Amino acid sequence: MMKTILALGAAAVALTATPALADRGHHNGWRHHSKVCVKTRHGHCVRWSSNARRAQYNMGYHFGRNYGYTSYRAIPRVYVRRYDLNPRYRYVYRDNYIYQVDPTTYAVTRVIDALTR
Repeated sequence: MMKTILALGAAAVALTATPALADRGHHNGWRHHSKVCVKTRHGHCVRWSSNARRAQYNMGYHFGRNYGYTSYRAIPRVYVRRYDLNPRYRYVYRDNYIYQVDPTTYAVTRVIDALTR
């Protein structure tokens, strides 16, 4: 009986143990504990941020044809220059995040946190 209890305990520990280095959450980027990877437009992690703010939409999210997009001219010029924004794309500028949207698929291709970079 004691061996059965020990075996069940060991099995429970083995089944619940998962790698904790990095997991893909429902946020913008890879998470490591409470930190979020701040990515470039090419998807490489440039630094870890412990900022609690999170992007509302992820890359690949579809806004759709009739969404009320932000005019390219309404985005502050400092952000247009800093992040090399292009007027061929559509943009959503909300809560200091800039979402670059492909005009043919209406999918988010780039998420920029304008406050932390």
